[in-house]
Amino acid sequence: MRGLRARRRSLGRTGRTVAGALVAAAVLVGCGGHPKGVMTPVALTAPSKTTQVDMLVATTRQPSGNPATLFSGERNAALSLTDVAVSIPPDSKRKPGTVQWPRRLPPNPETDFAVTRVRELPSREEARAWFREHTVDGNILLFVHGFNNTYEDSVFRLAQIVHDSGAEATPMLFTWPSRARVFDYNYDKESTNYSRTALEDALRSLANAPDVNEVTILAHSMGTWLTMESLRQMGIRDGGIAPKIKNVILASPDIDLDVFAKQFVELSERRPKFTIFVSQDDRALAVSSFISGDISRLGAIDPTAEPYRTQLERAGITAIDLTKVQSEDSLHHGKFAESPQIVQLIGQRIVNGQTLTDSEVTLGDSITAVVAGTAKNVGTVAAATISAPVKVLEQPALPPKKRPHLDETLESGAHAGAATN
Repeated sequence: MRGLRARRRSLGRTGRTVAGALVAAAVLVGCGGHPKGVMTPVALTAPSKTTQVDMLVATTRQPSGNPATLFSGERNAALSLTDVAVSIPPDSKRKPGTVQWPRRLPPNPETDFAVTRVRELPSREEARAWFREHTVDGNILLFVHGFNNTYEDSVFRLAQIVHDSGAEATPMLFTWPSRARVFDYNYDKESTNYSRTALEDALRSLANAPDVNEVTILAHSMGTWLTMESLRQMGIRDGGIAPKIKNVILASPDIDLDVFAKQFVELSERRPKFTIFVSQDDRALAVSSFISGDISRLGAIDPTAEPYRTQLERAGITAIDLTKVQSEDSLHHGKFAESPQIVQLIGQRIVNGQTLTDSEVTLGDSITAVVAGTAKNVGTVAAATISAPVKVLEQPALPPKKRPHLDETLESGAHAGAATN
């Protein structure tokens, strides 16, 4: 009886801890504290020391009918294309790695992020003309945002990443229908499934465009699921991924480990270079793991753990551990964008034609303070399994789970792919 009472107390504490984690997630993620509806363009005063980021935005969101928001979190069957320009204040007025939201509307471009142009592109031909006008050596950086993002959230985040990274690439945003409410997790997840074919078509259009030489995909959180599913569809449909899609970066990937392994092999052998940014203290992924039935998420892996380090290294997947990176994000879910060093690493080492496995990228470089691990160079820091959620959620002892064996999945997937071909 004493043991039973103790277990009941433990379960009670666990329930309170999980509930507290969900409530904390709602408070921390849901309360942005900034004005909504910032998409109405404002005029710049001359002369201005601001920097402008031009981007093409593709979305499966439904138009809101309000120029201050442009698009809602509901779904739309048609893909909408928009030319958007964002003004970023001088570095003296903002901290690198941050989005400087206005405290009041309209925003002041000298101190705040501000939209300065919005132009609908009603046809694919107009979108192609936009690319020809904004090409940067034919390089494309395509960003796919994560869970709990409004249209304007994703626009400002991509502008910040492009500016802080110094990436020599044309920015493109794919934004899918997120209701931007933390308790609409399942709606958002289904919205990524709803948007798979639209993203696949967008990627194929980029790959077929004569003015495009190379595409780097940067996906975050739940957007990594959408990215993997779209690439998987392309791999199955075309027998491989388009050669112009060179690099795929998955930041805090909210994907089941076994499912990721299956998706990866179904891309076929003609696949891009994969890099994952992980953090064992990612509280958002810990809650996602709980919601998903205590299933390990790829983004909460320990890159030094075996056997996964060896297995994913053999598969050519690079993992970079950001656990020791300090972040102002209380959920530790957006470190890839908030760390100036990591954002610069993305811009300099990937978009400029170099992969993160470059043998010259050693721990003696400028990334020493932000890339954790014991390997001699970043290219050998690979692998995967989770250890953090039990510490965050303090779950009671559970029956031993079958530990994922990625080799088994990779081998079975290869056989399945051969049979399909």
